Amino acid sequence: MVSNAGAHEERIAELTPEAPGAEGTAGDHPLATLPGFMLRRAANAMMAELATRLAALDLKISDATVLLLVSGRSDLTSSEIGKLLDIQRANMVPLLNRLEGAGLIAREPIDRKSQAIVLTKEGRARLAKVQSLTSAFETDLMNRIPADHRDHFLPALKALLAS
Repeated sequence: MVSNAGAHEERIAELTPEAPGAEGTAGDHPLATLPGFMLRRAANAMMAELATRLAALDLKISDATVLLLVSGRSDLTSSEIGKLLDIQRANMVPLLNRLEGAGLIAREPIDRKSQAIVLTKEGRARLAKVQSLTSAFETDLMNRIPADHRDHFLPALKALLAS
């Protein structure tokens, strides 16, 4: 079983729109007036691009997200990571096992009952590459948005999540 993020990554290829120009512009699509449809298409296209970039580091989006989240922390448990990333508990086990098997994370006791997920030396080295890659990706993403709309982009997304 894979995480919610992992399941989305696996479906991206089948959901991602044709290559640019294959069907005309996004505005030419018969459903281009439906915000939810266009949001899903845009999200799928961007996640497919991010997944492709992260594959060069031998990481999935969910892997990189965990590395970014635990960076500099020594207090996050697997259940807390799952809650923050909206990953079901059963899916956290294979995700963390994969990262631990790759030598990117380790488990350290917090108390008698809890273990923190922390980066190893190799995890910190890979994190630096992830941070560089995601920074470039985020810049590229924002540059695709017309300048007049960039300041409103994140607040609009946050409003959708808050409702």
